[in-house]
Amino acid sequence: MAIYIKKAGVEYSKSISELITPLTDKYVCPTCEESFRTVLLDSMAPDKIREYQESDYRYHVAEKSDGTIVGVIGMREETHLYHLFVSDDYQGQGLSRKLWKTAMSDAKTRVEVTSFTVNSAVNAEHVYLNFGFKRINGVRNRGGMVDIPMKLTLESN
Repeated sequence: MAIYIKKAGVEYSKSISELITPLTDKYVCPTCEESFRTVLLDSMAPDKIREYQESDYRYHVAEKSDGTIVGVIGMREETHLYHLFVSDDYQGQGLSRKLWKTAMSDAKTRVEVTSFTVNSAVNAEHVYLNFGFKRINGVRNRGGMVDIPMKLTLESN
């Protein structure tokens, strides 16, 4: 079945939430403090995703021809990679890279971009290293959210 990557408007907020909430619980929450779990999962609720979309966040989804969402990327203020999730059944097939390239290209068409940032989950660092991101600092704990700040500096043409 074909998978298409496209911009996701607010009509996708529920589908995005339904994909990323269990993946966050499975992959991100175990590396954070238990006290932060509810805060983190609440930030993935459909109404929160809609709020993000109505402000300065842009989302793209990987959607099967039957309408099932199997991947999502969300960018804040064009240059901060905020969400990147791929359904377990579709991991290891290059879908996260396709989502990343789509979001990066989209941002570069609207603003002059010299770098991108991400606060990587501890167990996702390898994904961002493969995209060319580098650590800015070591592992940090911000009120229970444990992550790794990373940056990708683009080469000037």
